[in-house]
Amino acid sequence: MILLLILFLATCFLAYSNGANDNFKGVATLFGSKTTDYKNAIRWATITTFAGSVASIFFAHALVKTFSGKGLVPQVVSASPEFLTAVAIGSAITVITATVTGFPISTTHSLTGSLVGAGFVAIGSQINLIILGNSFFLPLVISPFMAAAFGGVLYILLRTIRIRSGITKEWCLCIGIGDKKKILPVTQSVDALSIRCGSSISAMIDKKENCVERYQGSFLGMNSQKLLDYLHFCSAGVVSFARGVNDTPKIVALLLLIKGLAIEWGMMAVAFGMAAGGLLNARKVAETMSNKITRLNHGQGFTANLVTGMLVIFASRFGMPVSTTHVSVGSLFGIGLTTKRINTRMVSEILLSWIVTLPAAAIFSGGAYWLLNKYSG
Repeated sequence: MILLLILFLATCFLAYSNGANDNFKGVATLFGSKTTDYKNAIRWATITTFAGSVASIFFAHALVKTFSGKGLVPQVVSASPEFLTAVAIGSAITVITATVTGFPISTTHSLTGSLVGAGFVAIGSQINLIILGNSFFLPLVISPFMAAAFGGVLYILLRTIRIRSGITKEWCLCIGIGDKKKILPVTQSVDALSIRCGSSISAMIDKKENCVERYQGSFLGMNSQKLLDYLHFCSAGVVSFARGVNDTPKIVALLLLIKGLAIEWGMMAVAFGMAAGGLLNARKVAETMSNKITRLNHGQGFTANLVTGMLVIFASRFGMPVSTTHVSVGSLFGIGLTTKRINTRMVSEILLSWIVTLPAAAIFSGGAYWLLNKYSG
């Protein structure tokens, strides 16, 4: 009974860690493109992710089965509280460590490593490597490359449509005294000069990226900038919703052993844990995703979200354990390559953190399984 309580608490901690590391990823483009501020972005992420978690109760049961460990290790092992608790502990420690250091890693990746680590300590080399490769590693490896390719191609396509529709870019300079501030459009980009808002009117030399880039013109009779902002918010909501659908069942799979807990209540517990983590502990990962991978304007942010949302929803529908992190970073990477604004150093560091995730989670979960077996028996 005590071990089942530890399993529940460890799973809730994993949900919290997941929310802290993952919740902002769906709305990172809103913050990065200056469409909205951090507080509004994380609120929107929390609402839409929670909605996705609730929706997962109805149509994401295939992922619950995938991450229960069945088939990867023998039934007698995957159904033991020691194994599932070790997986929850290993994954949670890995994800929260990455969160406090600001690296956007994959909870899916972490769970996979934890399943392998605990399984190896439990049964050694008897782990089903075929299932491990086909059901776990293959989707995780392919998804970021697909996202990068789709992101680059879709950005070029939407940019062509924008240009042919007569929608142009303008740079907005902010001037004013106190609260009386105005946005003045400039029809061409100013590379070195911008005017900042402050307590007094002032002009100063600054970087180009500190100007606010907006769109001028109309599309289907609607103001192009307002339409794009609306679509951008919707696309961010779709990504966060998709992440809730995709990640909640992976975590809730660890609670299947608790017979008195219906799967619906398990998903609600995970949903609240994820929401709390995002609201309280997401700032460092938010800065990395929003500002350190590539500079984004409104259209590029919308495109990245569109690619991420479509791929994650498609994967969730067919029980493919792709990582929202891998897909969202992949789409940003593809657009950054296309616009030649990619921060290669940051991308290299993120890729290194992804490589470290698997062995780190395996070590943590393997150690947890050994300790639980030693002291619970």
